[in-house]
Amino acid sequence: MTTTSRTDETTADGDSTRALALRLGFVAGQVVQEVGYDDDCDDELRASIEAVTESALVDLEYDDVVDVVLLWWRDEDGDLVDVLVDALEFLADQGVIWLMTPKPGRDGHVEASDISDAAPTAGLQSTSTISASREWQGTRLVAPKAGRR
Repeated sequence: MTTTSRTDETTADGDSTRALALRLGFVAGQVVQEVGYDDDCDDELRASIEAVTESALVDLEYDDVVDVVLLWWRDEDGDLVDVLVDALEFLADQGVIWLMTPKPGRDGHVEASDISDAAPTAGLQSTSTISASREWQGTRLVAPKAGRR
């Protein structure tokens, strides 16, 4: 019996759809909880994540452990520390929070200093920031290894 990898089964268009999520480190089988969804969120990135993880994004009603929290955040959304602390509630020990914020010059842009202040207060550290899509940048946040449960 010959098996074909998931990548081999995708079309050229499927490869480009999956590429966004692959750059962010998403893998098949992960449970991704989405927080802060609104009309301005990047649907191409969302579809890419679902294609790679092979499952739909879950929302705040999901009450089991998640591997990744996809947090869409804008400057006017409130207290970032509180939302980050809440995001940790169901995050797996080795889990990741991808904090998606509008790029500089876009409505709702969050200053990097605001993220660097909020993350350690919430018990997290930033490991990288990447251009996640045309309008959004992503900051990868994790719990420090020494502080993990």
